[in-house]
Amino acid sequence: MTFAHFKAGLLLVAALGSVMRTASCHGQSSASGGGGEAAKDPQTPANVDLPGVDTSVLTPREKTEWSTYVNEFLSPCADTPVPISQCVKEKRSCTKCTPAAKFLVKGVRDGQSRDQIEKAYKNRFDATAIKNVPLDGSPSRGPESAPVTIVEFADFECPFCAMFAPILDKTVEENSSKVRFVYKFLPLSGHPHGEIAARAGYAAFKQGKFWEMDKKMFANREHLEQSDLDSYAKELGLDMAKFKADANSAAATERIATDKKLADQLQVKGTPTIYINGREFDARTAESGLKEWIALELSIAGVDPKAAAAPAPATSAAAGLDASRDAKK
Repeated sequence: MTFAHFKAGLLLVAALGSVMRTASCHGQSSASGGGGEAAKDPQTPANVDLPGVDTSVLTPREKTEWSTYVNEFLSPCADTPVPISQCVKEKRSCTKCTPAAKFLVKGVRDGQSRDQIEKAYKNRFDATAIKNVPLDGSPSRGPESAPVTIVEFADFECPFCAMFAPILDKTVEENSSKVRFVYKFLPLSGHPHGEIAARAGYAAFKQGKFWEMDKKMFANREHLEQSDLDSYAKELGLDMAKFKADANSAAATERIATDKKLADQLQVKGTPTIYINGREFDARTAESGLKEWIALELSIAGVDPKAAAAPAPATSAAAGLDASRDAKK
């Protein structure tokens, strides 16, 4: 289903807007919002109630606005070409309808304009918004069968990546049986130590210690000289001869080049850039936004987000605050 399907016949609404500011660090690889009063459809009830969807947090005006959206927006499933409200009421087989209705509750409650809500709805539910992000050959933690896969393009010298790293680590640890986390190397030319740090990360990966090295480098982002990297490798008990050979190998060069090329294909504009099940996540929404996004993905997959998670794995597989991003020039 394309986004054009549910836009057919949409009514115009008034909206007040403010746009989130975006700040970036710069480098290079190779490669308005307050909710407005919604127009009412005379052919449908002013307000609707849907089973399993709590709208008690909405004001009367917000409830009317939300009702307009669920009555107009088509369900997220291509084989269910009916409005979200009808899909939920009739208990259609589309498992995304109830999560979609809940998603719209939050958008309205947050005071987003109609344009913002439409854009967010497309990004979260339109199949065309999903990107193909190959995972083979990249550092990974968590089960391959996990219902949620997080992919991060990052630079170890990026301050925003460093700020977001503990949030990603905490999220993965809290959902260790449900989330797979994959790292992509994207050293930026604006960071003089980005390349050697990426190579150090790759070398640690080859000895099964990528995530331990990842944590050390992000925690010491301002200390990434080669001597510092060698010191971290020794602290992790790595074979130093192999570490240096792998860091300077053609394989390391190829891995980094492959990730940079993929970033260009995906039109990645900076670091950190994060994809969750192929959909780009806005890192500026920080921890609360990440939790909500993952909870929604689990709900769509039919997994209870509150179910207890297994302990996080201690090592990497052998085969991710109000942060902004380092942007590519």
